[in-house]
Amino acid sequence: MSDRSASISRRLRKLNRSIAGRTGKSKDLALKLTGEAGELTTRSLREARRLAATLRKRARGRGARAKLQAAERIDVLAERASKVCEQIRKRVAGEKITDRLVSTSDPDARPIRKGKLRQPTEFGTVMQVAELCQNTRRGARGLILPLATSIGSPNEHELLKQTGDRLRELDLRPRELALDGGFQPGPLAEHLPPTDRAFIAGRQSAGSRKTNRRLAKFRVGCEGRISHLKRRYGLRRSRLKGHDGARTTAAWALLAYNLDTLAIRSA
Repeated sequence: MSDRSASISRRLRKLNRSIAGRTGKSKDLALKLTGEAGELTTRSLREARRLAATLRKRARGRGARAKLQAAERIDVLAERASKVCEQIRKRVAGEKITDRLVSTSDPDARPIRKGKLRQPTEFGTVMQVAELCQNTRRGARGLILPLATSIGSPNEHELLKQTGDRLRELDLRPRELALDGGFQPGPLAEHLPPTDRAFIAGRQSAGSRKTNRRLAKFRVGCEGRISHLKRRYGLRRSRLKGHDGARTTAAWALLAYNLDTLAIRSA
């Protein structure tokens, strides 16, 4: 195999300089350099697949298992690299790219756009957090259900069915709901158990002005709870790769949080 990493890196550095320069020709140059990097990657991809086939052919006697494992790793990386090359081809040709691969080390990660001013685009896994509290007083802390999640960047109402199924499995029916503005009343009534009051920030009122104010304050506190889960319990980043790894990390984080909650209540 030929090592083309230096040639590809040189084009990527030139690409970064052209974008930083903000010249009128930066877009055309970016497409040209991206296409050249894709062609070099395609050539290396063919060589890698030939190498994997050679390893399988020579996997005999001592070291056969190591050669087969190496061939399998090459095939996995080659499959992901092939998708990257196809994305580059579509980008240069002006075609639409669906189900974009953004990381070869974590293929299940997806670009997530949630309208944040500081980080308009993030990469990872979307998870829906549902905490059950006894009341909405200041400092209320409850138990968190297993997180609802799926590959991609689903909207809040697309994950409601998972949350509703878990509530029904536990035979729970919350009396009040305090939700973010991304939720919609229709899917809410369809997937969640019946409730007395549901407050959706900016969308749906829960009743009296006093009740709305109380639930609005409780909903704002949920943002702090999510931040607390990220900083204290490791929910910010998964060290395990893939969607299954992210779910495993989240499950351990929620287990630790719920155990702390039970310990505080029993103290």
